[in-house]
Amino acid sequence: MTFRAVVCVSLCLSIGIAWIMESGAADVFLEATRPDFQKIPLGIAGIENLGGSESPEARVKLGTRIEEVLKADVRRSQVFALVDLPSLGIKVSQLGAEPDPSFKLAAENGVSVIVWGKAGIKSGSKDADLSMDGYVYDVGSKEVVGGKRYVGSTSVVRLMAHRFADELVFRYTGEPGIARTKIAYVSELGTARELFVMDYDGYDPRQLTADGFLNLMPRWSPDRRFLIFTTYRNRSTQDIDMIELATGKRWTLVSQGGLNITPALSPDGKWLAYASSHEGNAELYRMDTHTKAVQRLTTNAGGDLSPSWSPSGRELAFTSDRSGGPQIFLMSADGSNVRRLTFDGDYNAAPAWSPRGNWIAYVCRTPKKEYKLCVITPDGQKHLQLTTGLGVDDSPSWSPDGRHLVFSSTVDGKSQIYMINADGKDLERITFTGTHNSAPSWSPAS
Repeated sequence: MTFRAVVCVSLCLSIGIAWIMESGAADVFLEATRPDFQKIPLGIAGIENLGGSESPEARVKLGTRIEEVLKADVRRSQVFALVDLPSLGIKVSQLGAEPDPSFKLAAENGVSVIVWGKAGIKSGSKDADLSMDGYVYDVGSKEVVGGKRYVGSTSVVRLMAHRFADELVFRYTGEPGIARTKIAYVSELGTARELFVMDYDGYDPRQLTADGFLNLMPRWSPDRRFLIFTTYRNRSTQDIDMIELATGKRWTLVSQGGLNITPALSPDGKWLAYASSHEGNAELYRMDTHTKAVQRLTTNAGGDLSPSWSPSGRELAFTSDRSGGPQIFLMSADGSNVRRLTFDGDYNAAPAWSPRGNWIAYVCRTPKKEYKLCVITPDGQKHLQLTTGLGVDDSPSWSPDGRHLVFSSTVDGKSQIYMINADGKDLERITFTGTHNSAPSWSPAS
């Protein structure tokens, strides 16, 4: 397959063009991966309203909003198993900063952690001086181990809940939570495709580019300050640009003539890997982000693209059709030790290495000619199909905790963005506006 054909295959999924190829794929088996540990039973008693200048109804809604966001964050964390405390007769109005007799009742019903809060708006204030106190009672130690106040305006209500949820995850795992992470993606605006960023749960989308043409394949910098992406200056030239999220300032990193696509920064930010056709065929290159020196990594008659860094930065996974149809290959970061990873099926592409290094997600084509998400271990010994059903599933990207994937799918007709657990459970659609949303990229943890 020529580079033009490989790029067509990649961009057809990215920009929603329908396409069909014949398949002789072998069966891909489906199973659930084992959880990392037993989920911790956690109950949220609620968020009590403490008054303020708003109407009682508005204050109730404020507490309800915080509670709803917190519960969703806790559920998605996969660290905790939510327990319904109100069904046990435990009410938030009964709980304070000191141990309460109702905690014993919760413990007798298998609850390990009790969470509650109180929120209110300072009297006379309209959009500021909102405060929320969050409390955590640990049944094992029989102590209120967490008590923290969050202060801000009503515009950051969701952020308060996200921050509280992340601190719960960190307290019980020592790892950052994902509730304050972001997802970059591509959205259709008329005939253009522009870059957007939203909260991890799909809220608060913000437009970053307004070129009126095509901006595709965004990827994050390790410090979350920048996005690297492919931009189409015209219909024949593609460059790789970088944009700073806080200011909108933009730079061109790669403009070598021909096609320059599928950029990916190394975990330490030192290297930019990408595919380019400026020397004829599609090959992989890496650029030193400090010196701008470029090294060619691959040399063969096939097309190579879509590099994805291992967490250590010592290896790259990539797509190549050097053996016929697109397959996933691995190599050392300097281009040595190239070996083929996928052998089942005639189409496997768009690799994404998990943050924990134990899986590589990719787009696989099933015997029914369906494009779905699969994962494979880096040694090739185990592979799983995560998604099923109708529609084309594409562009997998891992959450920084390695417990979730985000991807685009046409299962509901038009391309939208979905979240799924790494074991293939709890599929959740997170974009509902726009006519075409695709190519999601999950940010590092804050």
